[in-house]
Amino acid sequence: MAETGYRPRFGKDIRIKPDVQQAQPSVRRCASADCMGEGAYRVPKSRHQLNEHIWFCLEHARAHNESWNYFSGMSDAEVQAFQTEAIVGHRPTWPLGKRAAHPKNGQAHVRDVHRVFGDGFEEPSPRRPERARFLTRPQAIALEVLNLDADATLHQIKARYKELVKRFHPDANGGDRGAEERLKKVIQAYGVLRASGLT
Repeated sequence: MAETGYRPRFGKDIRIKPDVQQAQPSVRRCASADCMGEGAYRVPKSRHQLNEHIWFCLEHARAHNESWNYFSGMSDAEVQAFQTEAIVGHRPTWPLGKRAAHPKNGQAHVRDVHRVFGDGFEEPSPRRPERARFLTRPQAIALEVLNLDADATLHQIKARYKELVKRFHPDANGGDRGAEERLKKVIQAYGVLRASGLT
């Protein structure tokens, strides 16, 4: 019976001591002409080509960085302009108020319900009606216990909860068992709404 050789299951030999010598990966040489070291450290080619690199060994990379001047060839005014732009990360800027999101500057889609921009601002046309809120069965029951509609807002839910807690509290009802049971249902309903994120 002929002996079958070892065939790796996943296409690559992962044994600790494989039979065949693995090919060594090629090593990048230092870019310095007279150096045979490994070029493991990259430095930018120039101020205008920061995304293109030259690969040096550690010794030549240090020598390059010590002798490299980013601002060489720039006038004092250009250096000053660079430093000024560096404050904002070289992003475009404009004077305050020139491109503000003021509704009177063409930003008519901003709603000013709190009259931040003054009383003369006209409200934009009403937006499309929003879709009705989808409620699960426990949420619908909880809103029914609190005697609220399905589209009740956060403030309405909290206000109704406070009102019902004060109304059915045992101290306010002389220890009435019916009011106590009703209070438990109100607290449980509010807990359901709070856990579901409606409050």
